[in-house]
Formats: sequence, C-alpha cells, structure tokens
Amino acid sequence: MAQPDSGTNTMVSIPALLRRNANSFGNSAAFREKEFGIWQTWTWSKALDEAESFGLGLIELGIETGDFVAIIGRNRPDLYISMIAIQMAGGIPVPLYQDAVAEEMEYVLAHCGAKFVVAGDQEQVDKVLEIQSKLPDFEQMIYLDGRGLRKYDHSKLHSFSSVMESGKNCGDNSRSILEKRESAISYDATCVMLYTSGTTGKPKGVVLSNANIIETAKTTCEFDNLKREDEILAYLPMAWIGDFIFSVGQAMWSGFCVNCPESADTLSTDLREIGPTYYFAPPRVFEMQLTNVMIRMEDSGRFKKWLFDYFMAHARRVGSDILDGKSVGFGSKLKYLLGELAVYGPLKNTLGFSKVRVGYTAGEAIGPEIFEFYRSIGINLKQLYGQTEASVYITQQPDGEVRGDTVGVPTPGVEVRIGDNGEVYYKSPGTFVEYYKNPKSTADTKDSEGWVATGDAGFFEEDTGHLRIIDRAKDVAKMSDGSMFAPKYVENKLKFYPNILEAVVFGAGRKRCVAFINIDLSAVGNWAERNNIAYSSYQELAGHPKVLETIQSHVEEVNASIAKDKMLAGCQVHRFLVLHKELDADDGELTRTRKVRRKIIADKFEDLVSALYDGSTSVFTETEVTYEDGRKGKISATLEIKDAMTNNVADIAAQ
Repeated sequence: MAQPDSGTNTMVSIPALLRRNANSFGNSAAFREKEFGIWQTWTWSKALDEAESFGLGLIELGIETGDFVAIIGRNRPDLYISMIAIQMAGGIPVPLYQDAVAEEMEYVLAHCGAKFVVAGDQEQVDKVLEIQSKLPDFEQMIYLDGRGLRKYDHSKLHSFSSVMESGKNCGDNSRSILEKRESAISYDATCVMLYTSGTTGKPKGVVLSNANIIETAKTTCEFDNLKREDEILAYLPMAWIGDFIFSVGQAMWSGFCVNCPESADTLSTDLREIGPTYYFAPPRVFEMQLTNVMIRMEDSGRFKKWLFDYFMAHARRVGSDILDGKSVGFGSKLKYLLGELAVYGPLKNTLGFSKVRVGYTAGEAIGPEIFEFYRSIGINLKQLYGQTEASVYITQQPDGEVRGDTVGVPTPGVEVRIGDNGEVYYKSPGTFVEYYKNPKSTADTKDSEGWVATGDAGFFEEDTGHLRIIDRAKDVAKMSDGSMFAPKYVENKLKFYPNILEAVVFGAGRKRCVAFINIDLSAVGNWAERNNIAYSSYQELAGHPKVLETIQSHVEEVNASIAKDKMLAGCQVHRFLVLHKELDADDGELTRTRKVRRKIIADKFEDLVSALYDGSTSVFTETEVTYEDGRKGKISATLEIKDAMTNNVADIAAQ
C-alpha cells in the first residue's frame, strides 16, 4: 500500500502516532484506569515514556524483530501501552481473550510461536504455565499484577515494573537498537495479529498492517467527527478487533482518552462516572441494559411506572425524528422536553449515556425494538457492519440516515458488491494482509484484486442504497418446500424479549422450523421472586410451567411478525424447547464473542433436535458441562417440548 500523503508522512505506525500526540498535546489525558476506587491518569507524555521503557526492557530480555508477543488480560493502560512498546521493539502484539481456557490459548500461542507473554494476573500466568511444555517457542513471561506469584519460579517470570525499570536503566546499545527498529517500521509492516472467533473451526490469525489500522482510523474518525475531547470506555475484550481499532487505532489518530474500568463488577458505576461521548457495545450488552431497566420499572411504584410508560410511549412516536432533526409539532416537542426532564434524562444518566454523542452496535443484528428504544430517548445509536479482516469497518450509518433494519452505506474508501449468490464482498484500505500460515484460506477469502468474501448474505435497498444483511451465507438455506431459511433473522426477533437470552433455530432442508431457547436467568429470576415462585437452579426455573407458557407467547408473537414477510414466512417456529443449561463458550457452544456455533450445537444436542421433529412431547437428555474451575461434569434433565401457533401468510395480509 502507498505511504500516507505529505501531510502525514511521519505517521506510518502506531508508535509514530503516540510520539506525535506526546509532542503535540503531551499533558492531555491518554488513558485512565480506576484502581482502588480512584481514577489514575496517564498523559500522552507519560504513555510515551512508559512505552519506551517497556520496549527497552523487552530488548534487554532478548526480543528480536518479528517476534510475536501475546497479551492476555483485562483492559488496562499498561497492556495497551505494552502493545505499542512491542511494536517499537520490533515485535508483533497478539492479544488473546482473557476468558479463554488453557487449551484454547495453547492453539493460538503455538500457532503464532509466541516467544513472550504479557499476562495481566496470576490467573493468566497459571493458564500459560499449565501448557508451557507444549509451547516450544515460549521463552519469557511478564506479569502485571503480582499478587499470588511470590513463590513461583521466576527464572522465566518477570514483573512488569522490573522490565520497565530494566529499560530505564539500560545502556546506549539497547537504546540504539530501539531507535533503529522503530525507525524501520513501514506503513506496510504488521501492526497487530488478531485471531478470529473460530465459529466454524480453528481460529485464524488475521495479519493487519499499520496501513490497515491507520487508514481505517483516519477515515472513521472523520466520518463521526471524533476529536481529542472525546472519551471512551474500554471494556470489551482486547483480543477483539473492535477494541483494537477504538482503543488503539482511533485513540492514537484522534488523541481521545481511553478509560479502563476497575473490574467487570464496577463497569456500570465506572460508565456513569466517565460519561463517554463515544460508545460501542454489541447487541447483547444493550439487551442486558434494557432488561435491567425493565426489571427495575416492574419493581417501581405505581406512579413511577405510569410516568415511565406514558413518556416512553411518546418517545417511541417522536424521539427518533427529533434526534434526526426532522420536523415535529411544537406540542410534541414540548411533551418530549418534559419527558427528558422526568424520564429520559434520568434514565440516560443511570445508564451512563448522558454525554454519548456517537454510539455504535455491531457483531450481530440488534432487535429493531431495542434499537429504537435507545434512539427514542435521545441516544445517537447507530449500526455498523464489519469484520476482523476489514479492520472492522465495511458499512456505517451516517447521522440522519439511521434505521434498525439496515447496516448503512459503505464506509468512505470501501467498495461493496453483492455476488450472484447474494454473498457480500468488499474491498478497502483496511483489508487484511493475510491469514498467518494459511495461504489457502487467504486465497479462498481474498481474491487477486483484493475483494474479500464476507460469508454473509445481503442486498442493497434500491431506494436508499443501504445494505441489509440477511444471515450468514452458509446458514441461509432452503426448507424442503423451497422457501428461504434464515435462522439469525428469527433468533434476533426472539432475543428482543428480556426473558430470552439466546435462541438457536433449525430448519434447513426440513418442512418446519424448530428452536432451542435459553432463558435470561436475571430477568426470569426477578419475575419469579416478584411472584413468590421458589426455584433452586437455572434448570428448575427453565422448566417451570409458567416460564414455558411465557416463552410460548413470545414465540407465537414472533411467528406473527415473521408471517408478514413473504420471503421469510416459512421460518415460523412450530415447536421449541427451553434448554436445561445456558449455552457456554467453555462448553464449545459459543465463541468467545458469544456467537452461536450452530453445527456444534446441532451435533451435541442431536437427541433434542430429533425429538423436536419426531412429535415427542418430552425428551430425557444428559449433557457434559465445564465448571468454573475447569472440571467436567454431567447434568441430566427431562425437557418438555411445546407446540407454537403459526400463521398463514394470506391471513396476516388480510388483517
């Protein structure tokens, strides 16, 4: 790829952007982290000093140009700074999912041949030590939090602070090496390697260059007018491309501040304290937040509940129009202003969204009703469509052109076309270099002209030019009568209901669709407590007759909605069961980004799928599960199978 233009010819890498920021506005906040209840701040100057010191420390430990260094832990400024330091020292950062089990880490660490590991705490250190005998390239590990590590063998184990101190006190030779390696970084050099979630097989190492990250960051910051004054909260996995582009790429380009929460338990409190102006969350996070709101409102007094319902009904009618600057009557504006004072404002403050200027969701489709809820109360929530191989961005929704059923228009600089089979293809400056050690998959995904096959099926609307994604191309199939089968479309509608955490729909090549349902323990448990219904486990609550009755009503409402779409009306759910366990990444049923592994689920629960189709009214099953400490066990249950009412398309059309 060509070098940046003359105005940016020194900004060819993330370390170069860090130096620019330190030189231009060194005293501004670059990172914050809440520790022991107090926000600690790293200025851009401090971030550069620490990156240089850590980079020098790595050189003292023996890092060579091209070495891969794994980073494992929660979002922390030190770990973000370490990724930049690794690049300065000539290495390549490889963030891993912190909740991955040792076996998953083994594959990634062995595949990339990581020589060094930067681990957040004892938990991550233990996982690497458990598998180190299977990692022939592994040499040294650096830990950030030393609690519990005092009696470990420290011959290959070093504290983060000691490596920093070693860098600060190093000689001229190491400083000369750092300077040469950093100055040798080119625009086409590797910036980071991130692994795919492995929905259909082993994860693939996606190699992204400085050009991929910087060009994408530059374009998207301009698209949403992101500036140094903006604030974000970094809480999503560091191994996910979204976090890297937001918390590293865009942060380095625009100079905004990246805030790291104290822990997952304090996330809501920290979100309210920071009040980010730029916010991203996958649909599941927005769903959970809305579920919590609805639970609190059910527990509130009669007047407060009436006030909420009254103003929310008005917000649903005019809120999105007001947000988009469309014409709304004076009376409606006045009523909305009262709603802002009484309901919307306090609600946004409770959620931590009072200052959000730009919000995004992506990863999978969000329920239209959930999407509209947030926009109706004045949160500029938009959708984007992307993937790791694109450095995230393929399409975005411009302000004033936001809808719940599309993913917007191509991001500036990105070309998108639809193949003859309906698959979406793109070409962009963010397109990945290759899959590491996998030329066949690289060639299968990216052609000689740079067009990348997304694996998703979609189409452009003729009147708006917006892209609509139907489903994964491999999941879009035909039912036995020839009608279209698009499971994700149905699953997203089911997951709109706060009571439903996850859904998996089957029906390819069959006469009818059936579904597995996971209840949301938080929402359904709250309902059970309010109705004095005792239960001792997820399994017991999931099989309660009233819970099954409620889920059946949700399925039938979704069926009525689906029946209105002639193209997808055949996807109505005829039979369903509520699973006796939550689908879990530790059990291989979900990816670490909570994407359904459909084939694995179908194979693992083959007996349940068969029972849904053979007319059984119940089925006994036994399932292996993984406990939090890694032990394996088995749970058994007899599940009730329910029939759901479906609708004739002609009858719906006549209503």
